[in-house]
Amino acid sequence: MILRVEGVSKSFGGLMAVSDVSFSIREGERCAIIGPNGAGKTTLFNLLNGHLFPDAGRVYFQGEEITGLPPHRICRKKISRSFQRVSIFSNLSVFENIQVAVLASQRKTRNIFSAARKLSREETHSILEDVGLRKQEGIISGTLSHGDQKRLELAIALASNPRLLLLDEPTQGMSPAETNETMALIDRITRQKGLTLLFIEHDIGAVFAIADIIRVMHEGRILAEGTPEQIRKNDEVQRVYLGERR
Repeated sequence: MILRVEGVSKSFGGLMAVSDVSFSIREGERCAIIGPNGAGKTTLFNLLNGHLFPDAGRVYFQGEEITGLPPHRICRKKISRSFQRVSIFSNLSVFENIQVAVLASQRKTRNIFSAARKLSREETHSILEDVGLRKQEGIISGTLSHGDQKRLELAIALASNPRLLLLDEPTQGMSPAETNETMALIDRITRQKGLTLLFIEHDIGAVFAIADIIRVMHEGRILAEGTPEQIRKNDEVQRVYLGERR
């Protein structure tokens, strides 16, 4: 198992956001987490990549405990993450956003906008090609469409050469066409690079299209887990989540 989560819990005051959550992910698996708003999905992600410290439980990556490590140390262990809201340097070009991320992963960020401009160009161009942004490399990132900004954020996550990719609602705010294109891109990249994928997504069609395993959260707990077909047929999931979307 590349990721193992054991009894993780987190509360905020009297609210139990994540309660005794346990699961494992095999290397190369694509796992989706779905559930109603407020189910605890993003809080769980924050616990996995060090933005929050759990009140209880442990997290292991490749057999090593990473519970409570800060985000930069978890990233160096080859776990990358994107966020619900686009997180890019909007005043930098598309190329510079990726170059900064590549150099940060190589710990070469000193003097980044002088001599370092020439560093890691090949790696940066390769990532831009992967996500289909090579032709936009000179564009200021803040002027990109929402869909391309999310694509750029995916490229930034790939820049650290991760083994586990955490994507928090990668198609949020996209049109149906953009959603289909983005999920096809994620599917292709994770397969080509042999990445393990854990993602949160509200578009159920997108989830069923690429997920090997789906875990459904409700009120901070894992309500059900299984293949897409098993989740479709689960009466409790239909009652608390899928049924409400019809």
